[in-house]
Amino acid sequence: MSKPVLIFGYGNLSRGDDALGPLLLEYVENNIDLKDIELQTDFQLQIEHALDLENRQLVLFIDASVSCENAYEFYELTPARDNSYTTHAMSPSAVLAVYQDIKKQTPPPCFLLSIKGESFELGEGLSTNAKNHLGQAYRFIDQLLQVLEIARWRELASHA
Repeated sequence: MSKPVLIFGYGNLSRGDDALGPLLLEYVENNIDLKDIELQTDFQLQIEHALDLENRQLVLFIDASVSCENAYEFYELTPARDNSYTTHAMSPSAVLAVYQDIKKQTPPPCFLLSIKGESFELGEGLSTNAKNHLGQAYRFIDQLLQVLEIARWRELASHA
């Protein structure tokens, strides 16, 4: 049976700042009560991950991003067939679109927490700035996961 909240951190631990998603997921695993939370990780999102959204009340995707203006960004997702829809790796919005297509229903409320990364070379560790951004994301996710309710998450998204 699925837990009501899914947190999906994705990225590659061997590619520098691309490890931010899995590292934040590791923090959650070690510091947060997981009674109602299921954790999942992978290198990248794929079409099969649409099925992981089934029977959820809330979903949080966590990934590294070079396009963040701040240390992290948090916002609600909507289903969208973007350019990733036909590629090997998909965006979270494309995963939501697949869910909608195959289940013939609106996906559960889904959010993306992007953490600013700069260096994604194979074999590198986290950059100094990424370590700082990850620390800020720790504090944010502590706050976010205190209340597992859509209204609270939307409130935090409006202020992020």
